[in-house]
Amino acid sequence: MNDIVDGHHHIWRQADLPWLTGPMQPRIFGPYEPIRRDYPIEEYLDDLRGTGVTRSVYVQTNWANDRFEDEAAWVQRTSDEHGWPHAIVAYADFAAEDVRPQLDRLKRYPLLRGVRMQLHWHENPLYRFAAGPDLCADPVIRRNVARLADYGWSFDLQVFTPQMPGAAQLAESCPDVTFILQHAGMLEDLSPAGRAAWRTGMARLAAYPNVVSKLSGLGTFIHRNDPAHIAAVLADTVAIFGAERCLFGSNFPIEKLWISYRELVGAYRAAAVPFNAEQQAAIFSATAARVYRL
Repeated sequence: MNDIVDGHHHIWRQADLPWLTGPMQPRIFGPYEPIRRDYPIEEYLDDLRGTGVTRSVYVQTNWANDRFEDEAAWVQRTSDEHGWPHAIVAYADFAAEDVRPQLDRLKRYPLLRGVRMQLHWHENPLYRFAAGPDLCADPVIRRNVARLADYGWSFDLQVFTPQMPGAAQLAESCPDVTFILQHAGMLEDLSPAGRAAWRTGMARLAAYPNVVSKLSGLGTFIHRNDPAHIAAVLADTVAIFGAERCLFGSNFPIEKLWISYRELVGAYRAAAVPFNAEQQAAIFSATAARVYRL
């Protein structure tokens, strides 16, 4: 099985990202001096050379919110020039009274397949991104997310374990929208109780057929590559969602802080050994190709 789709990666220009250009601030993934610079498509392609990756999906990188269209336009131009990436997940503000004017601006870009507004909130301020913990229950956000169905776009869903019940209700309220759960549900509490709560929340999300899980960003909270951790999260996620609702994502260059792309793919391949060829093909290619329409 050599055909791999990278369902989650970033390229960026330092000048477009305030968190890279301003004073050093603590980040969820730890010290980030090595990636505090441009990460162009040429370097990304060099990173994945020889790994079997044939297609990729770019996921938004938090440009200034009012420049959401500039980001999509830049990535579209990059693809027009280089042939990569093959799909774009852009940003839109779903807390706006009506998100459709933003979506209408984005639909001019042929590679648009989905939108992400990060909803994850945590008691630890270092892990906190959203304005509050209960945005999934906000009627404005629910109404706006449901409107993605009219565009044929997915919603990249990013929440922590305590937010999963609300996220499941959001998915239930938008049955015609595909939700792509980021980073396998952001498991950060690795205690037995934390893992049990995460599995319960994942099962609640998996009860809705319009939710799939992205296997990405698994080094985020441990700040290292841990093949055993990858294997455990992959095994639990596949057991809960089924391989046909799981997809690999590199989260590069964030994961580049502690691992090479080749080593990352190797760790995931090793973790997937217990699964049959059809399941592996789903995890590494078919699911991403289906949900992002590649």
